[in-house]
Amino acid sequence: MEDNEFLNEEIVYDLADLFKVFSDSTRIRILVALFDGELCVGEIAQKLEMSQTAISHQLRVLKQNHLIKYRRQGKSMIYSLADEHVKTIINCATEHVEE
Repeated sequence: MEDNEFLNEEIVYDLADLFKVFSDSTRIRILVALFDGELCVGEIAQKLEMSQTAISHQLRVLKQNHLIKYRRQGKSMIYSLADEHVKTIINCATEHVEE
């Protein structure tokens, strides 16, 4: 996209919604925890020192916004980043904040 190019209205609203998802520190911490690979709810809760209930609530938001994916393994759900774009967004934002 060129600097002087305007985004269409729908994309602007979708971007705003995406950035709302990134506005929660717990969701950011969950996404970063998934940088190295798949984790179940219990593992994420342990890494973040939070309850599984709190993690599950945030995972639902991340799933609804297509930032993570999951698969069933027995009775457990295993979570991972939806794609490399998620990591890129967080890494770019981190670079910006650290400047």
